[in-house]
Amino acid sequence: MRDLPAGTVTFLFTDIEGSTRLLDELGAEAYAETLAEHRRLLRAAFAAHGGVEVDTQGDAFFVAFPTAPGALAAAAEAQAALELPVRMGVHTGTPLLAGEGYVGMDVNRAARIAAAGHGGRRPAGAAPARGQARAHGAARGDGATDSGRALTALRGAHDGRAGRGALAHR
Repeated sequence: MRDLPAGTVTFLFTDIEGSTRLLDELGAEAYAETLAEHRRLLRAAFAAHGGVEVDTQGDAFFVAFPTAPGALAAAAEAQAALELPVRMGVHTGTPLLAGEGYVGMDVNRAARIAAAGHGGRRPAGAAPARGQARAHGAARGDGATDSGRALTALRGAHDGRAGRGALAHR
């Protein structure tokens, strides 16, 4: 099994926006080349900032980082390198690390944050109430960001115990 970070972990989910349309437009061979480059760029950004790939399906990634600044730096680096619109969502929490991977609401929150996004927007998620992540435009958890970007709260993305999910808009 991979050496997944435990304790307080920051999750990053990614997904190419409009990938089905892109496949239809490019055709299978050109899409496969585009997808391979996409994966190469993302994996390089994840590795450079301490990320561990938890899972991948199609063009989507689920990555865990031992620190929020590492996850945000990887997301920012990847967004800068990518030519495709990619949804990204980041959330910090304390999930259970079970035999086959992570379990808990923090996984769901991170996935929902990413799903609510649009390619090209800066990724952000709320950190647990006991500590806030503030790097590269991370949400402070109080409805603002350190760079003044507006936030959108996600319905059903919190249970009152661990901050709220949010996306920072450019």
